[in-house]
Amino acid sequence: MTYTGPFGHWDSFRPLDSLASLWSSAAVSPHGSAGAYRTVFTTLRRLIVGRRLNIGLDSGEITLTVTEFESDLDMRGLSVGQLNDVALSAAEISWNGHQLDRATAVLHNVHIKPATPPVLVTAPLEMTVEVPTAVVDALFDLAAPRLTGRVDANSVAQIRWARRPGLGHLEVDAAIDGSTLLVRPRVLVVRRLRWVLPARTPAYRVKLPKLPREFRLSVISFGPNIVNLTATVPEWQLDVPGGRLEDVITQLSGMGRSLNLTRFGRMWE
Repeated sequence: MTYTGPFGHWDSFRPLDSLASLWSSAAVSPHGSAGAYRTVFTTLRRLIVGRRLNIGLDSGEITLTVTEFESDLDMRGLSVGQLNDVALSAAEISWNGHQLDRATAVLHNVHIKPATPPVLVTAPLEMTVEVPTAVVDALFDLAAPRLTGRVDANSVAQIRWARRPGLGHLEVDAAIDGSTLLVRPRVLVVRRLRWVLPARTPAYRVKLPKLPREFRLSVISFGPNIVNLTATVPEWQLDVPGGRLEDVITQLSGMGRSLNLTRFGRMWE
């Protein structure tokens, strides 16, 4: 794990050995322990925010910088294992040769089910990824090699012929309809001429691939030179036994080590 951040070492976090038992003792109680949950959350936040992490998964390695890990913790809610909404953001993401500027995840209604092992539940989970134009163009090379796609600085999506990119382009809108992407032409541009197309111009329908863990693309929008993709899963659960939490914290507290989650692949992918 490569670290860049405000802390020179992690010795002040060495009393983490008790966190796993603290977590387990809080989670098995029907009333939980507000102080225990807050301690675990704030410690994890101090360990990851601002760090450059290499995360090993079964599908490859992700390198990213965690920029946000926040929740509006309420002591009354924590006493019954309720963490409310949790926001997690990352930047400078590299995965399997692809570069992404930013990704955010919002875990709604996060709570702990008292069980053995404890179960972390969020319903729903929303994840948004900012996809830069270079990645969009690479996807066109795979799906439709005769075309190129980009989003300009004014947040306008364009499609061009790959062989004659200077001839002109279509300005398009896009929307998600269930498992289908609708791409609707709005304006035809040929050199300096522009034609606004009729509102009834049919949309091009693209079947979306199946995403892991029941995620479904729910929103597509455009920003300056980027495409924002949001995927949602109605409910996500993760078993969090004390041993797993302790293992993750131990890895996070070590300098120069990657965070290996391959053993938890079914939970994280």
